[in-house]
Amino acid sequence: MRIDAIFLREIRLPLVKPFETSFGVTTDRRILLVELKAEGLTGWGECVAGERPYYSYETIDTAWLVLLQELAPALARSEPAHAGKIPGILKQVRGHRMAKAALENSVWDLEAQMRGIPLAELLGGVRETIPCGVSIGIKGSIPELLKDIETELAAGYQRIKLKCKPGWDTKVFEAVRNRWPDIKLTCDANSAYKLKDADCIIGWDDFNLMMIEQPLWADDFYYHSMLQRQLNTPICLDESIHNRRDTLAAIEMESCRIINIKSGRVGGLGEAIAVHNAAMERGIPVWCGGMLETGIGRSHNIALSSLENFTLPGDVSASKRYYQEDIIEPAVEVTPQGEIVVPTTPGRGYEVREDLVERLTVRKEEIRALAFA
Repeated sequence: MRIDAIFLREIRLPLVKPFETSFGVTTDRRILLVELKAEGLTGWGECVAGERPYYSYETIDTAWLVLLQELAPALARSEPAHAGKIPGILKQVRGHRMAKAALENSVWDLEAQMRGIPLAELLGGVRETIPCGVSIGIKGSIPELLKDIETELAAGYQRIKLKCKPGWDTKVFEAVRNRWPDIKLTCDANSAYKLKDADCIIGWDDFNLMMIEQPLWADDFYYHSMLQRQLNTPICLDESIHNRRDTLAAIEMESCRIINIKSGRVGGLGEAIAVHNAAMERGIPVWCGGMLETGIGRSHNIALSSLENFTLPGDVSASKRYYQEDIIEPAVEVTPQGEIVVPTTPGRGYEVREDLVERLTVRKEEIRALAFA
């Protein structure tokens, strides 16, 4: 694969409505896109790093810097045989997984186009459709939350995930369960609790949750294992899992019974597949988390979710939930049955609206392979 040029772009998009987690409220997104030109084709990737270092130490600005100064030049100097070689090309840079994933995933897209096959097929996907859930942020009141849940259930979503934090948890779950005793319900704390809150968390067993996602520290396995031994409800780890080794350690320590996979968090689709395989070999189900992606990142998530062990509804929802106007066409849509049809056309399966991306671009850098000849 001969790389001709790599373009970094920052675009800005407002969310349809504010999204609140234990980290704070997001109303607008600054988004870093990678546009990879090679052999007459264009591959696209999206960096999922946020504006501030709350979910991860990475931000859009740290990702921009490390891509511009280190990662993109390293790729431009190389001629990778296939996308699976990208981690080796980028390995000299420690960490910065979200930046690496943006670059690597653009190569996966490009390779699928070169081979004339869907990205899902290239990754080893086996599903024609994927089940979809929805993540609902912290609201100003319980009645407001119940109204939002009613809307999402009417749209067909198979699972409801509630963001939670101290003070927005037990009473919220109780109200939701009183209204809908049988829906698939989960919660996500984004590391908002400590072990001193164990009695509160153990009480959530009463609400028949599918899982409790990342209740404790973002870098922890040990205390999660202590908490899991006291819970009937499965713990799902998200922020703690960065690679296959973390997956094996968490499973061996019985820190969780479910794993959330985000390609950006683990450094790219290649490592995401490795995490998926390690979990499947040990009987641990996985699902695909979301990071408020545009349609570019969302289309990568759809392809990843087509793998065999993605047995639980993920956070891969419709474009219109987050953005009035997405940067792909067609927009990602969810069927009345709460599923997304996996594309069967070469690459990611969605065209990038390049004219719209150009209009939304607020900064742009080009790294040409010729500069390293």
